[in-house]
Amino acid sequence: MSGYSEGGPVYELNDPNYQRLYGVLERAHDQAARGKGVERHANGQRFEDQPMQIISGLLDTDGGMAFQAIKKIQESRRLPDLERRVVELLGAINYIAGMIIYEESHSFNQTE
Repeated sequence: MSGYSEGGPVYELNDPNYQRLYGVLERAHDQAARGKGVERHANGQRFEDQPMQIISGLLDTDGGMAFQAIKKIQESRRLPDLERRVVELLGAINYIAGMIIYEESHSFNQTE
């Protein structure tokens, strides 16, 4: 399976040394695209046009997404069963992905 990295080369997603990582990232994608994320936040919009991005743009910070990721990680630590912990951690991954998208799309405002 091939993938695309914006601004970078095509890369292979079938590297046997990273299959478990790929599986986790795929599950995070599924949660956002088909599960809880799409039910609560998508409103038919692309991931990068959903409220977490719009609100972050209005506030000129990705701090809200950082808060949500940290909160989900903290909540996962208190849950008694693995399945519920994993659901929260996948949500944290999606918020962190949102932070990356925000940073990459707003990098023109920063000096290097």
